[in-house]
Parts: sequence; structure tokens; C-alpha cells
Amino acid sequence: MDMSKFQWTREPESYKVSDGKVTITTKPHTDLWQRTYYHFRNDNAPVFQMETEEQYFSFVVKTSFEDSHQRFDQCGVVMYLDSENWLKGSIEYENDSFQHLGSVATNHGYSDWATTEIPADIKAMWYRLSRRQDDYCIECSEDGEHWKQMRICHMYEAAGKIRFGIYACSPEESSFTAVFTDMKITECAWLAHDGQQPD
Repeated sequence: MDMSKFQWTREPESYKVSDGKVTITTKPHTDLWQRTYYHFRNDNAPVFQMETEEQYFSFVVKTSFEDSHQRFDQCGVVMYLDSENWLKGSIEYENDSFQHLGSVATNHGYSDWATTEIPADIKAMWYRLSRRQDDYCIECSEDGEHWKQMRICHMYEAAGKIRFGIYACSPEESSFTAVFTDMKITECAWLAHDGQQPD
């Protein structure tokens, strides 16, 4: 992966970028969220992305987060266009019993959050973000080989040039170090639908 193609949206104070590896140490009270339910807006998480106009591709990354420990500590894959239009997938720490594997799609300034509970001792996860024009799929894997679908969604402002990559943040009074490795771009692994034909 050519890391020189990536640029920071909100560069973190503490990070390291080397050949094929990115390490981010989060700051407290950093997050990505818009309005829904909580009625607040947080838009200050560090995001490291590259730009493309390619309409069909998949982006794969492995995340490791050994010392996440505070509610909502998170790191994962992201497609961040602007403060009101973005997509992310991650694991968010909850407590010493469980954490949330989930994704957020934010369109026109409103976020949703789709989650499932997983054990708190899982400290690494692979993600695959796939694009088919302005539709997107996020998948996860514990070994980088066997993938499970997390979300399919439409992004209203993501039909042309987009930016995608990685992020990490700590919404509460916390800090932890997230490690990103094994990044690669492949042909679109999210195949065309084999079933009902398009309208």
C-alpha cells in the first residue's frame, strides 16, 4: 500500500506512519457523530484517507486495539466526505464483558448506528469496505479470510470522487493506541447481486 497517497483530515498529535503500518494514539473527547438520538454533533476524530474516482473496488485493513478500555473507544474503516456525509465501521468498547461491533452511515447530517454485541476480549478485527458506484458494503473478519456482512447502504453524496481510509477516536475521557496493518486495495469483492434483476 502506497502510504504517500493518504492524507490527514484532522492530524492527531501522536501517530506514526511506516511502510504498511499506521499507529494512532487517540485524544479524549474525539468522535464522529451527527445529531440522531444524542442531539449533539461531534466531528473531530482524526481520519487518514486516500482519494479515488474508481467506482468498483474493495479496501481491506486489519485493526488492533489491545489497550482500548473506556466506553466508546474505537478504531476502524471510514469513508469521510465531509462533516455531514460519511460511513464508518468499527468495534466500540463498552465494558469488561462486551463491546459493540457496528457501523454508522451518516447522510445529510444524521447518523445511524447498527450494532451487535461481541466479547470484550476481542482485540483485533479486519474490515473490508467495498464500493459499487454510490452503494457501499462493510464486512468484518477475525482472520482476514472469512468475511461477514455488517452493512449495505447508499451514500447520497458519494457517487463521484470519494475519500476512504482509517480512523480512531475516544469520545469519553480516554486515550488508547490503535494499530492498522495489512492495508490493500483489490478488485471489488462485493459481487453483483445474483437474484432479482434491477428495475
